[in-house]
Amino acid sequence: MTGMLQLRDIKKHFGPVEVLRGVSFDIAAGECVALVGDNGAGKSTLMKIITGVYQASAGEVILGDRNITGTAPGDIRQLGIEMIYQNLELASQQDVTANIFLGREPTRTVMGLKTGIIDFKSARKQAEEMIRQLGARLPSIDIQVGHLSGGQQQSVAIARALTFSPKVVIMDEPTAALAVREIQHVLDLIKELKGRGIAVILISHRLTDVFEVADRIVALRQGVVIADEPTAKTTMQKVVAHIVGAQ
Repeated sequence: MTGMLQLRDIKKHFGPVEVLRGVSFDIAAGECVALVGDNGAGKSTLMKIITGVYQASAGEVILGDRNITGTAPGDIRQLGIEMIYQNLELASQQDVTANIFLGREPTRTVMGLKTGIIDFKSARKQAEEMIRQLGARLPSIDIQVGHLSGGQQQSVAIARALTFSPKVVIMDEPTAALAVREIQHVLDLIKELKGRGIAVILISHRLTDVFEVADRIVALRQGVVIADEPTAKTTMQKVVAHIVGAQ
């Protein structure tokens, strides 16, 4: 089966320092692949290559049947790859609707022509619908997101990604700063993404979360894939061994 996203022998060096040394793996539509590895393993560099922030020194990134290697970040988002960063990159003083669109607001059309004027009514309606579909429990869509809990803010970040019909969603440590009661909600949202046929790359140090939602686990160490295993056929002890390099 051809993956929705395919990484082919990705290499990256910064001067004499080789950060990625030929990384390859695929992810299918509706699949969650957990990317695990110690700090410095190359996870962040790999994600920046996928999202166009960095250009690979060698190798290819394929989305569907399209080679997107070297494509600019804005164009990659248009093609359907969204990344939800650990800090969420939300505007804390803005309300939920403003954060969901953030520069991609719908505009009014007059006699078939786009005016460039933001359609606030349409934006609010779309934001409400996306929050409803996610089952996110927010006190109000008009509240400043800085007043929301960590789990609620994750819901807003996921709603922002889903509003633009992504094919791939990358999540960087989505449960790291959450209270225990909020973690399950985020894991349920990941399952919702999978159910919609969206490919999910989950970067996480919380292996309990990984084993609940990931279909496969890819372990990186020193810029190399040292394991790519179905979650059902491995154990937490084996994954830890891959990460730390234990025999």
